Amino acid sequence: MTWFHPAGSLNNGDADVDVTPENAGWEYSGLRVYTLHSDRSVSLTLDSEEGVVIPLSARDVRVTIDGREFTLEGRSGVFDSVSDWIYAPVGSSVTLRGDSGEVAICTARATEVYPVAHIPAADVQVEVRGAGRATRQVTNIATPGSFTNAHKINVCEVITPGGNLSSWPPHRHDGIGDCPTNNEEIYYFRIGREEEPHGNPLGTGLFRVYTVDGTVDETVTLHDGDVYVVPQGYHGPTVAPPEYPMYFLNVLAGPAADRTMAFCDDPGHHWIRDSWSTQTQDPRLPWTSASGRTRKGDR
Repeated sequence: MTWFHPAGSLNNGDADVDVTPENAGWEYSGLRVYTLHSDRSVSLTLDSEEGVVIPLSARDVRVTIDGREFTLEGRSGVFDSVSDWIYAPVGSSVTLRGDSGEVAICTARATEVYPVAHIPAADVQVEVRGAGRATRQVTNIATPGSFTNAHKINVCEVITPGGNLSSWPPHRHDGIGDCPTNNEEIYYFRIGREEEPHGNPLGTGLFRVYTVDGTVDETVTLHDGDVYVVPQGYHGPTVAPPEYPMYFLNVLAGPAADRTMAFCDDPGHHWIRDSWSTQTQDPRLPWTSASGRTRKGDR
């Protein structure tokens, strides 16, 4: 089973990215990314799935869920600001309309039905995590601590300034051996360039994944729009070269009765977390907020 999917390889003729449990080789997590145009709409039914609808580079996205209409303010790009988003229940019919830009629908196989929710950007939790060159921004969209009215789905965004790394120290959540947490994780990457609001085709980065049994140990070169699915194993670091900030959208879901974002560090690298207490955080972060690019991010 292939875990790394270069940009364009998951295009199904309708969605730019179409990750399903079937083509990922697992049971729960999914992701669809669409580019909206004024002359088309996107309609789908979340059959046995719950979803999170979030604009990536689209503004004024009109969303209809089971006949109820909403407008997502959105953003011009993932490096430009934090976006508002919508939770779509299991079994709901969803239609998206907009003049231009990219929208993601993150999904998880689920059975419990929760109400539709529209979360304003100002209510989305932003945290600065790590220290030194491992400082990054984590935008908690639908995580257990930020949004409770969901059954299986977990969604967050991470921005790594150029020259920094994320997913560090390496960690896993595969339910293997002494690691009790089991979450399937999708990484959707956009690689920026200096002050640009969204992805740039010249941007690159690096990502390492290695399994407990040693059958997989690879470091891949990332390009804008790539996808990596992680069914098992330690993952990290993700590395953003200088002048090319990195964004990734994470979708996680698994069999646990209670949603969780817990993980197990590679024990050989766990000491790194303690080292952060003697390092300062990168002053470029937080990179974005609900009102746009922050002053710190402009340095």
